[in-house]
Amino acid sequence: MDLASSQIQDRLKVLTKLIHQLPEVHAKAEDSYSAVEQLREKATDDRKQAVIKGKLKSVTLQASNEAEKEQELLRKALSKIYEIRQIRNEKRIQARQQGNKETMRRITLMKMLHQSAQTIPLWLGKEGETPPPLCGSVSADSNYIAKAGDMVAALVKGPEADENWILAEVVSFSQSQGRYEVFDIDEEQKEKHILSKRRIVVLPLMRASPEINPEALFSKGTSVMALYPQTTCFYKAIISELPSSSQDDYHVSFEDPNYAGGFSPPLMVPQRYVFALKEKKK
Repeated sequence: MDLASSQIQDRLKVLTKLIHQLPEVHAKAEDSYSAVEQLREKATDDRKQAVIKGKLKSVTLQASNEAEKEQELLRKALSKIYEIRQIRNEKRIQARQQGNKETMRRITLMKMLHQSAQTIPLWLGKEGETPPPLCGSVSADSNYIAKAGDMVAALVKGPEADENWILAEVVSFSQSQGRYEVFDIDEEQKEKHILSKRRIVVLPLMRASPEINPEALFSKGTSVMALYPQTTCFYKAIISELPSSSQDDYHVSFEDPNYAGGFSPPLMVPQRYVFALKEKKK
């Protein structure tokens, strides 16, 4: 067993233990919620409410503690899942660098990209906590360096010297040269691209919840770059409608002179594949 496989097995063991603990912890939390509701129902008048006020406070505190225990257990489990994903990413990239390239049908690639966007972590901060960089529309810090396996938008030159934003995957970053080495996600058989940091936009690592953190989403009417459905290229668009839940996508209208008004009808694009419009310097 190689090192990566051993690391994955270690994390799977921890993940299994955490998952086995969840039913008991969840049951305790549910019992606490039920106790709170029962006490509230009994408080039908001022006299009864005064009698059970102290008990209700105690039971509510207990329910809050049980909920925090369940939440912490879920966070630990999710953390192990993300660690496993990262190890697998690094292992896959290492294999590609050694010449073991994957062959993937286009329909499979499109399904993989959609699944990847739907399963990146959902930001669940504590009360009052601000969404971090790379959550939804919150851009990366200027000194942030993407890790191997991270998805990025890369500005590359085409065969006719034109420039296009493509979906790519980070292979490595050279601190001395300040350049990324990336794979075009749709051209695994071709050479890698070596690009400066200014030609790379790191895509979100976490989804933002519209119900909890709407400030971490682009506003309606915002000009953005978005991945055109069933392609691996980004084009200019405007936000037509925001996601209504953490599982929903943006509705965006792409620039298209073939339509009246210059924009296409709204199309659905996941949070992961939308980033702030970057105008070319003249």
